[in-house]
Amino acid sequence: MRILLADDNAERARAVAHVLAADPGLVVLHHRQCELLADAVTALKPDIVLVDMARPDRDALEGIRQVTTHQDRPVVLFVDEDDPSFMEEAIMAGVSSYNVLDVPLRDVKPILRAAMALFQRHQQDRDRMHKAESRLLERETVDRAKAILIRDRRLNEPEAYGWLRRQAMTRGQRIAEVAKEVVRGKEGSPA
Repeated sequence: MRILLADDNAERARAVAHVLAADPGLVVLHHRQCELLADAVTALKPDIVLVDMARPDRDALEGIRQVTTHQDRPVVLFVDEDDPSFMEEAIMAGVSSYNVLDVPLRDVKPILRAAMALFQRHQQDRDRMHKAESRLLERETVDRAKAILIRDRRLNEPEAYGWLRRQAMTRGQRIAEVAKEVVRGKEGSPA
């Protein structure tokens, strides 16, 4: 696992990097202070981003939002003090794990692994939902195409579906693709 460590406190960053580097399965990458977080993620391509904010602020959240919106990586955030409203903002910005800095260094690795597992689970759920939405939209398109064929070509429902299926087989397309053409009005008369 490639971990991008973004911490303005050099001493704390060294301590965290030392603990993480002891695990041969982890590679620690460092964020330069003058570099935008999103640019570092683009350049270094980490699996997970660990951000340590001594004094969390809304500007830093914008950097996290850029990462989670455009590059979709899990972000683990450590802060010095518990602030429920900032925690909500951080989670809305896409933070996978929000932690107060009182965590012993040895507990950082399990937190990272848990954040990665939760992020992957969330991704799987999002992918399943996207596929279900796509199937539903395809089904609606097929139903609309059948309605057009029934109305314009005076076919009954099984005949309209059969026509769509034959066209799809003949063209080597999916039924939903043929249905889109019918709905767009590009299809000729049924065979």
